[in-house]
Amino acid sequence: MLRWLWLALAIWGAIHPMAYFIAWFQANGWSLMAMVEAWHANDATSGLVWDLTIAAIALTLWVLIETAQTRAWARLLAIPATFCIGVSCGLPLYLFLRSNPGGSRD
Repeated sequence: MLRWLWLALAIWGAIHPMAYFIAWFQANGWSLMAMVEAWHANDATSGLVWDLTIAAIALTLWVLIETAQTRAWARLLAIPATFCIGVSCGLPLYLFLRSNPGGSRD
């Protein structure tokens, strides 16, 4: 049951933030650099960006270290999910993949 909760959170973590990103791009143009600039509009947003960046790096290290130990290669999918979508998708996706009932290998 918990495994499916992780998957539901990963899906929500992909869809919900992406809706805001798409709305922003539609209103402001499709410039990634303009979005990065907007993320640093003030100290509050810069703090949030750094908070998520550090969390993404920590998650990536965790995924790499555990994957090297377990050889469960499918778990590496959490890394592009984290950096292309966000920690809100990458972390629950990793927990879903990690809770594979078939054992440690994917």
